[in-house]
Amino acid sequence: MNNLFRGALCALILFSASCKQEPADQKPKKEEATVRDWNPEDTRSLAGHGIERGVVVNTDADTEGYVLFEPPSSTLTFLIDKEGQVVHTWESNLNSMNSYLLPNGHLVRLERDEDFPTFAAGGQAGRIREYDWEGNMVWDFKYYNEKELIHHDIEILPNGNILAISYDALSAEEAATAGKDPDLIPKAGIWLDKIIEIRPDKPEGGEIVWEWRMRDHMIQDLDPSGDHFGVVSENPRKININSTSAEAGGLMTEEQSEQVAQMIKLGMTTSNATVDNAGADLTHVNAVSYSAENDQIAFSSPGFNEVYIIDHSTTTEEARGSSGGRWGHGGDLLYRWGNPINYGRGSEKDQKLFAQHDVKWIPKTYPGGGHLMVFNNDIHNPDSKFPNMWAAMEAAKMPEVVLSVGDMGNYSAVYEWAPPTDAQGQYILAENGAFGPAEPAWSYTAPDTYSFYSAFISGAQRLGNGNTLITQGMSGRFFEVTPEKEIVWEYWQPYVYDYKLPDGTFPQPVGPFIFNVFRSTLLPPDFPAFPGKDLGPVSPQPKPFKMPPPPPKDGQGQ
Repeated sequence: MNNLFRGALCALILFSASCKQEPADQKPKKEEATVRDWNPEDTRSLAGHGIERGVVVNTDADTEGYVLFEPPSSTLTFLIDKEGQVVHTWESNLNSMNSYLLPNGHLVRLERDEDFPTFAAGGQAGRIREYDWEGNMVWDFKYYNEKELIHHDIEILPNGNILAISYDALSAEEAATAGKDPDLIPKAGIWLDKIIEIRPDKPEGGEIVWEWRMRDHMIQDLDPSGDHFGVVSENPRKININSTSAEAGGLMTEEQSEQVAQMIKLGMTTSNATVDNAGADLTHVNAVSYSAENDQIAFSSPGFNEVYIIDHSTTTEEARGSSGGRWGHGGDLLYRWGNPINYGRGSEKDQKLFAQHDVKWIPKTYPGGGHLMVFNNDIHNPDSKFPNMWAAMEAAKMPEVVLSVGDMGNYSAVYEWAPPTDAQGQYILAENGAFGPAEPAWSYTAPDTYSFYSAFISGAQRLGNGNTLITQGMSGRFFEVTPEKEIVWEYWQPYVYDYKLPDGTFPQPVGPFIFNVFRSTLLPPDFPAFPGKDLGPVSPQPKPFKMPPPPPKDGQGQ
């Protein structure tokens, strides 16, 4: 069971154990800016149930513009203004959790195909589609089979090509040959990742013009007879296939088939999940970002708790080796950050990233330009009552225990950091040392730590004025903070839909997180797509979801 399943199950238990709801705040007017007063004594639902929805903080210090996002379990994309009013929508017949608005007003959406085989994890897609402003589809691209599936994120390049993350499945035999610990190989094999570059062929299809595969840049010190054998600490530009995966969890047995079926029914995993592929999703890459200045690609692996940078200037052939390209390392890693224990040059105290999402380069002209930013999801607090989510979940099973979110200990942060480089732009790696920096240049956590927490999805976007838009995805909360960490705008998205796949299951794992949003993006008023467009509130507005009242207690009501 991966961390997504763990988080969903844990939150479901905590929500059912908790009867105390957060009081609704009065919505402040623009001139009456307030920051939500979090009370550590409160018991809260991790899913955001019982919290006032809509705009709750709106000040003159926020960044004007429009926010793009996908409501959960829907086929819609919304564009809202900073008052929380929907000003434009796009609708498809498929679900999406991630999209990009182009300067010409077209929307490129990563969509969840209804019938791809093999893969079962959050972020599944298989389709990329492009729509004009009026919602007419102008391009449709499919990429899935038993070995490959595009998932989680795409990046649109300056030339119009598209980078996409894809699973790259290895059979159990291939995984063993690659040096993976045989005791940790699921019967169905393992899913590594690769990055492909697609040249669209409109109105349908496209050509793969470049490819980088993780499988070509592995190292292992377990099996001398296997591929990629070597000393891990002497190969920091390679990825240890036996790194501990935060996503894979443990293997399952046939006796647990009913447990998997129940998870599918509850919306905690998708319909391709089986006991045979539990533990297959090792790296679970969930974000890709491109730097035109350096012709480099950054991507995030929450499974290995690291961010990686590779060279895009290589040919596909060079990308499979260790030489060539502008930076001279072929497809080997140029840089990595977050968990140096993975390459034998650190310990647990050196780990910085925990199941992170949404890595991206900050634009050069913005404050922090050229730095990287990431949403650091699941940081453990050593002072918490429980060492991890599993222990809290076990305690919550006892009827006399009522847990608050604070008891969980885990919390989230947004990090901005500057990878150290030399005068030629090469990333600095000291002999026998780890890639720096030792600490982020800027970070955001909640003042009380625990009230800002999302164990999965989520994102962060640096804005042109230096503010940062943060998506607390698990509960569907978007908020904007200043460099001094003051909240100047806050919105809890209120929309819930009920789109299902033909087999009656959810397109993405949902569980109790009915308001969840993968990420949101702020577009300024002068974004090139907007001139001449009607951006007034649509009428009628989409209907917000209202939580049903709690069931009556024994002996009360019907």
